[in-house]
Amino acid sequence: MSSSALKLLAASGATDSATYVDDVFSTFLFSGTGSNQTITNGVDLSGEGGLVWGKCRNNANWNYLFDTERGAGNVIYSNAADAQGSTGTSYLYAFNNNGFSMGPGISVSGQNHVGWSFRKAPGFFDIVTYTGNATSGRTVSHNLGSAPGMIIVKRLDGQGDWYVYHRSTGNNKITYLNDTAASATNSSWNNTDPTSTEFTVSNASTTNGNNLTYVAYLFAHDAQDFGTDEDEAIIKCGSYTGNGNADGPTIDLGFEPQWLLLKSADGSDGWQIVDVMRNWSSNPGGTAASQAALIPNSSSPENNISGTYKPTSTGFKITAGGGLQNDNGYQYIYMAIRRPNKPAEEFDPDKLLATPSFYTSGDPVFQLINASASDPIDFTIDLAITRHGGAPDNTEISSRLMQGQRLFTNKPDAQATDSNMVFDYSNGYHAGVSGATASMVGHGFRRAPGFFDLVCYTGSSSSGTQTINHNLGVVPEMMWVKARNASYNWWAAHTFTGSGAVRQYPAINGNGAGSTESYGTSLGLNAQPTSTAFVVNTDTMIGRNYDWIAYLFASVDGISKVGTYTANGNEQTIDCGFAAGARFVVIKRTNATGNWFYSYDYYIASAYSGSRLYAFNDEETDYVTQGIKVASTGFTIQASNSNTNASGGTYLFYAIA
Repeated sequence: MSSSALKLLAASGATDSATYVDDVFSTFLFSGTGSNQTITNGVDLSGEGGLVWGKCRNNANWNYLFDTERGAGNVIYSNAADAQGSTGTSYLYAFNNNGFSMGPGISVSGQNHVGWSFRKAPGFFDIVTYTGNATSGRTVSHNLGSAPGMIIVKRLDGQGDWYVYHRSTGNNKITYLNDTAASATNSSWNNTDPTSTEFTVSNASTTNGNNLTYVAYLFAHDAQDFGTDEDEAIIKCGSYTGNGNADGPTIDLGFEPQWLLLKSADGSDGWQIVDVMRNWSSNPGGTAASQAALIPNSSSPENNISGTYKPTSTGFKITAGGGLQNDNGYQYIYMAIRRPNKPAEEFDPDKLLATPSFYTSGDPVFQLINASASDPIDFTIDLAITRHGGAPDNTEISSRLMQGQRLFTNKPDAQATDSNMVFDYSNGYHAGVSGATASMVGHGFRRAPGFFDLVCYTGSSSSGTQTINHNLGVVPEMMWVKARNASYNWWAAHTFTGSGAVRQYPAINGNGAGSTESYGTSLGLNAQPTSTAFVVNTDTMIGRNYDWIAYLFASVDGISKVGTYTANGNEQTIDCGFAAGARFVVIKRTNATGNWFYSYDYYIASAYSGSRLYAFNDEETDYVTQGIKVASTGFTIQASNSNTNASGGTYLFYAIA
């Protein structure tokens, strides 16, 4: 039976609705409080079943695993061969329909933790417990619905190593999750490949000792049953061969990963887990802060492995030689999980954009609090725009994939290290505002198909073209592109057409008029972008041999709108199709000189006198008053305002509800 069919039979009354990686997997970061703590991550563990695998990040504590088959309070440790232990209510004491609850034994003040939640779902993950019978060729049934790519088995009632089957090493080898040893020939899997309904064990005590009890965690490989059209894979188990140099292998997963488990099958280096919540980024060359690995076979805290590998829009790229990930000729096995793929239509607008958010000097963490300081934002921030709220200053832009780095929208400068620009939180960013003399304002964006995406890529000095894949899922309607490791003007474009031309706008750090350029010229684009890629001309404007970041925006009914309007000098309302007005607006005059202005709900007031427009491109401009006000369907521009409504002017706008 296919995993699609099993999804329909998974529970009584279940509906055939699309399932996304957001529904079945979560990386959640939390700090200990010294008391009970409930983690809300949106994953239904109590109703569907699943696993929570956690680790203290800043202390030498063991990896802890709790699952619904063995029950809350029963723990096993991936870095030890110990039997299952009972922790009562001190550690994980409850699985919930939207996360899990931790007791004071885990929630220790001063300790930072990560919790990876795997929900049981056909095509993704399953859990089986069984009692051994010492029979060779014994089969164990499962409900994964597809052949597992990886199986981890642990004895529960006594000492026993963690035995790993991986499809890339085959059915006659094991790898130890709790050890650094290379994969070794072993008969534990009875030399038999697992199927979509069962896996096979031998009579060895490793996986099938008589009257011994075991738990098995089963992970799928390339089951394409997820996403809106139920044709996307969200997990892959594979391997690559190292080449020993800094230009290492490029691994094509067909999706951008958010989580990666990696081990040398031929060497004695330990396992590694990296994820984008904990600083796994696409920084050029890698930085120490951008490669924070945890080790399943060790109690060690996070270990920075600078410049080793980074995620891409379609997989990951090895960027250093060495045993951890790239010894020449060695086989490396991995399990990778796709980044969140739930489309924008599945969210309310306030789960896609957090604005405005204020913080002042002395705040230890900018947790994106609403202007009323009432409700913490409860979603992951992927892009942040930050500036002083009441004084001239640079406008900073940074993102989760740029961890610890920032760019200025008002300058052509290369990215630079900013120790405050940290995205190491599940519901915020920024580590503090040392030396700030005025309140800061931050806006946080969530990546979601159809709404917003960002892509990191490297250009080329050779002539030709290069296809840059993205995960926006629709044709972008506006793009901003910036060289990260060079002083180079921002590039912006809008109105991509199939007629061989694109409307190009002046650098975001400039204020000139726009122009129409042909594809295939020095503009940098070779053709109209598609829903999955854009093509750059190498060694031209946005294809040169630099590291780049591209921001891609699109319209979503009732949520966001990219468009243009022609000013007539009279007051007019720009209908964006919103139900309660615009919360964030960008405006740029395109047929004459004009700043890139933006405003947000705190200053898109009901009257012009209460509004403010900030300039993306001018650090000396604090703000200008008036120009726009809120309207029920979008926003209204003020009559004869020189910034937003000069008669005869054409304007680009981007608005979010």
